[in-house]
Amino acid sequence: MSQLDIKDSEVDIVIGALHSDLTSFMNEWRPIFTRYHLIIVKDPELKEDLEIPDGFDLDVYSQQDIDRIVGTSNSIKFSGYSCRYFGYLVSRKKYIISVDDDCVPAKDDKGLLIDIVAQHLLNLSTPATPFFFNTLYDPFRKGADFVRGYPFSLRTGVACSLSCGLWLNLADYDAPTQALKPSLRNTRIVDAVLTIPAGAMLPVSGINVAFDREVVGPALCPALRLAGEGKFRWETMEDIWCGLCIKVTCDHLKLGVKSGLPYVWRNERGNAIESLKKEWEGVKLMEEVVPFFQTLRLPEAAVTAEACLLEIVKAVREQLGRSNPMYARAAEAMVEWVEIWKKAGSGSLPGNN
Repeated sequence: MSQLDIKDSEVDIVIGALHSDLTSFMNEWRPIFTRYHLIIVKDPELKEDLEIPDGFDLDVYSQQDIDRIVGTSNSIKFSGYSCRYFGYLVSRKKYIISVDDDCVPAKDDKGLLIDIVAQHLLNLSTPATPFFFNTLYDPFRKGADFVRGYPFSLRTGVACSLSCGLWLNLADYDAPTQALKPSLRNTRIVDAVLTIPAGAMLPVSGINVAFDREVVGPALCPALRLAGEGKFRWETMEDIWCGLCIKVTCDHLKLGVKSGLPYVWRNERGNAIESLKKEWEGVKLMEEVVPFFQTLRLPEAAVTAEACLLEIVKAVREQLGRSNPMYARAAEAMVEWVEIWKKAGSGSLPGNN
């Protein structure tokens, strides 16, 4: 399959709205987004009405819709950045592209807008090569191929199920790094896409990602929440945990994950110094979370993303749950998420047709 084989009707763009006035954001994206259906999920903690310009094919969901469709939950919270996951849940499309409302289209070296939808779909529709690293990055890209010594038995690759884009301006640094280097900015576009090798973990950001919802959608869930979680990127870890879950799932199911193009431009938001105390808890957690996921092996009987997630839950409870109640709560959220996802797939969620 090539990107040209993916119909516009197979794509949903999910936007988590943490700002009430989306006028400028939507107008910036107008040249790219008007071809596709949009799902905008309003942060339940946002009190003001959303301001959205005309000219888009979209559905907007609020706290009332979340309560109506999912109900109240003690385990899953769709507030803050986690509101985007509700969009993943209610979508009925094969492919989802997720963009946060503090990002606008970036421009390439020629000053042209980067079409993130086209690039993400290209990443997802061309094979990934997780089992042997190609030193020329993506061998399926125009002008590239497999390098000398690459086994021919592996050159067909595997399906790519997750595409992780990057950011210009304010890159995905943690609060300690940004606090120590307040003027540090990413201004360089690296014109490359690579497959993350099997067994290698990576911190996935939910800001600029795309995935095959039908294959790995259930593995993307809002589970881990910090005790003192805030409202800014530096103060949350849900997408990092989610990324580790989906990478283990993709490795087990022999699916690919790509990183690199496309880029978005991320605007300034938050204060790294003020966020440092809230994120420090998550910084410490990663020192035990990453080794856990690096050594995690799932049973062969797990052949779906839902089954993989439930196996991860078992391991979390056995190996991490006793050390910190945060992990036990994450496990509960993951179990509930699988149940909700199955209901959504069967059409049994109320008001979700």
